[in-house]
Amino acid sequence: MEKIKVAILGATGTVGQRFVQLLGNHVWFEISELVASDRSAGKPYHEAVNWKLDTEIPQKIKNLVVKPTSELKTLNSKIAFSGLDSTVAGEIELECAKLGLAVVSNASNYRMEKDVPLIIPEINSDHLSVLPFQQKKRGFKKGFIVTNSNCAMMFFTLVFGAIQTKFKITKAIVTTMQAISGAGYPGVASMDILGNVIPFIKGEADKVETEPQKILGKVVGNEIVSASFPISASVNRVPVFDGHLATVSFGLEEKTSVAKISTLLKNFVSLPQELKLPTAPNFPVVVREEADRPQPRLDLNVNQGMSAIVGKLQICPVLDFKMTVLGHNTIRGAAGAAILNAELLFKKGLI
Repeated sequence: MEKIKVAILGATGTVGQRFVQLLGNHVWFEISELVASDRSAGKPYHEAVNWKLDTEIPQKIKNLVVKPTSELKTLNSKIAFSGLDSTVAGEIELECAKLGLAVVSNASNYRMEKDVPLIIPEINSDHLSVLPFQQKKRGFKKGFIVTNSNCAMMFFTLVFGAIQTKFKITKAIVTTMQAISGAGYPGVASMDILGNVIPFIKGEADKVETEPQKILGKVVGNEIVSASFPISASVNRVPVFDGHLATVSFGLEEKTSVAKISTLLKNFVSLPQELKLPTAPNFPVVVREEADRPQPRLDLNVNQGMSAIVGKLQICPVLDFKMTVLGHNTIRGAAGAAILNAELLFKKGLI
């Protein structure tokens, strides 16, 4: 098949670089355009970007000239992958959707809008049914906006979604330990983070406490209605380069056992696996039995960084169960999640 042309918004940033890396040889999508700030515009990509990944820039992308955000009307792509910072993403993504592009965003600006799907494809692909209403409400002729979630809560929410295929979660307490790459480049000053833990990330706790309920909610009429169970979150920045880890305690409405939950998670597959989407892992949840796993250094790149890694699943003396969940924050937590969303949109005939 002829590949679908895609644009990357914010192509020189941390998430933008991951998009370039992961889309460089994609079987369905072809990078056609790169968009970034005025200081990068007009330069070949290899000159505009401060490349920080451990692979080379894809050869066919190196000399692609970066476009400025002021020239969005010249885009001829069908999909715009957004790695933009939330301070600038709102207007740019809205303009792209008005121009007829499918905007698949990693930014937070539209995540909690009731007509914008906040998608983890294994969990809530049915939320895409609100897109026609979004287009009518916002005056989009062909374009639309779909988002992926905050990287700190994506992994335990994926696990929660798997659990909720059999059981109902009633409450949760979450403590995150988030890698410095989640702050973008150059991230956190070395004198602040080395040998230290920073127990604050601006705006992060609110996202961890609200986005999971929207993902685990349901479509009522033309809007997405969030689930009602409460989450209490504490967030921390830790001196790890990549990999967000969370300790999670949760209550269930039904009685069950650690063994049954573990078996459920190990065997969990869903629509992306059934459709054989190119970026989908064979198993979206991986369960480790060792007492000291998962660890970012050892487990981060399991299934090309696209799975949630669960360990230390056990009885909780306060709630019902507890576990530790790890995920790759810039792959499944960001660019990889958006690419998987786009693959789902394509396979469902929405692109």
